[in-house]
Amino acid sequence: MEENNIQNQQLLLELAKAKMPFGKYKNYFLIDLPEYYIVWFKNQGFPKGKLGNQLALVYELKLNGLEDLVRGIRNKI
Repeated sequence: MEENNIQNQQLLLELAKAKMPFGKYKNYFLIDLPEYYIVWFKNQGFPKGKLGNQLALVYELKLNGLEDLVRGIRNKI
């Protein structure tokens, strides 16, 4: 169980620093991408790999109103 907590913490730390690598929102922090853009990705299908996993996590965080959690982490690192 502690291993899961460490993995979740690592995912949130990485997400806090992650930026969009391409497109109109290139270099924006993923957590700061507009909600409509994340929803568009959800409907089109998230990219494969780490970026897709991070965008899916951003979707879930925004859906549940938890994006400030990641912004708080970013401000502390």
